Amino acid sequence: MIKQQLSQKLQQKLSPMQIQQIKMLELTSLELENRINQELEENPALEEGNDFNSEDNTDFPESDDYDPQAESNEDITLGDYLTEDDIPDYKLQENNYSKDDKREDIPYSEEESFQENLLEQLRLRDLSEDEFKIGEYLIGNIDEDGYLRRDLSAISDDLAFQYGFNISVEEIQKVLKKIKDLDPPGIAAFDLQECLILQLKRKEQTPIRKCAICILTDYFSEFSKKHYDKITKTLEISETELKEIIKEITLLNPKPGNAWDPGLESKMAHIMPDFIVEAINGELIFSMANQNIPELKVNKEYIEMFEDYNKNKKNTSTDQKDALIFVKQKLDSARWFIDAVRQRQNTLKETMLAIVNFQRDFFLSGEESDLKPMILKDIAELSDYDISTISRVSNSKYVQTNYGTFPLKYFFSEGLVNEAGEEVSTREVKAILKESIEEEDKSKPLADDALVKVLKDKGYEVARRTIAKYREQMGIPVARMRKEI
Repeated sequence: MIKQQLSQKLQQKLSPMQIQQIKMLELTSLELENRINQELEENPALEEGNDFNSEDNTDFPESDDYDPQAESNEDITLGDYLTEDDIPDYKLQENNYSKDDKREDIPYSEEESFQENLLEQLRLRDLSEDEFKIGEYLIGNIDEDGYLRRDLSAISDDLAFQYGFNISVEEIQKVLKKIKDLDPPGIAAFDLQECLILQLKRKEQTPIRKCAICILTDYFSEFSKKHYDKITKTLEISETELKEIIKEITLLNPKPGNAWDPGLESKMAHIMPDFIVEAINGELIFSMANQNIPELKVNKEYIEMFEDYNKNKKNTSTDQKDALIFVKQKLDSARWFIDAVRQRQNTLKETMLAIVNFQRDFFLSGEESDLKPMILKDIAELSDYDISTISRVSNSKYVQTNYGTFPLKYFFSEGLVNEAGEEVSTREVKAILKESIEEEDKSKPLADDALVKVLKDKGYEVARRTIAKYREQMGIPVARMRKEI
């Protein structure tokens, strides 16, 4: 039986403008700059101007002959909004240049990749065509750390499937051995143990290095777990000799692939602060680091074009109506984008000011002990924004201070109460914990239970599991792994 009925329900839906504003909040200053440049290229109704901060409340009259929300299903080309007098059609086509036209190509350089460098070295080796293809495939399977972590039998199956090679694992091993002789030393190893041994074998063989190879070969498990007493007794070496061996091994590179310079991109990569907070004579000066962000405005020519089209809408052809829709869409998009950028800047400013006011003591002194416990809810209440908005603002944003550049997440931390009844930040506790571990006797490092007692003596009541959690968060290993001789 078919029935019809009416029902009411509430749903939350985000408008395109809200979605655009949310995406804007997540961008860093550098990403915003790139996003603005992209929009300037794609939207001719948007342009750089010096009236970014002025309110542009121009109301565009609606036309009765079209839907303002209509989206064209056809791609818009240059011919849709440029007249024939602007650029001749033949100039818009490729390879239509006379012999007198000067053609200039912009040169560019590209850094050689890690795998490409290995292939260049491999070409200098005495290999047959099939062996080179095997080596090329092996190099393609080396990861960014420089390891070959795939099983050779699986690689043999791949070669049979892709190239039709019926290659045995032994034949692959012969080519792999030549790859392991390439630079940097330790490349194409299956694991850390082999990687370190390969590097040591490439060095001049001194008694210390020979003993280091022996330890890595036969006592790697004991060495990695720092069971030094067993090693010294078994090999009958002194602690002084063991110290020299450990020093020799620690100088090796556990990730030889990282030794390769990835090129210009990594050299240019650096943190761009989104905010600047300066402490001058006991006062805090706040500013937005947006000097590279251009000011934006709506193109006046497009506004006039829209008004002209709209005035004559009753006498316009179908093509002119399509042009009217196109211009309206571009104008709306430009206004939306300007409003989204403006809203982003205001939200970032209000949020950062709330953080500065909350952590004023830290911004004046730079002392980690002056950081107050602060969570997203605290800043949300101060700035009158939602917690999710504060989370988006604090993500991937940095502030430059007199004492360094910090991510905004640095200022958020939970709190605990010390013996004096004062609420202190967990960052303060972590700093004291780290200091206590740095000052410990490395021959007898402090276990977590002992660290609980150390912090209790300093006025901080912290459970052992909390000590373990803080230690792991700071990347500090357990006491046994911190032992030195």
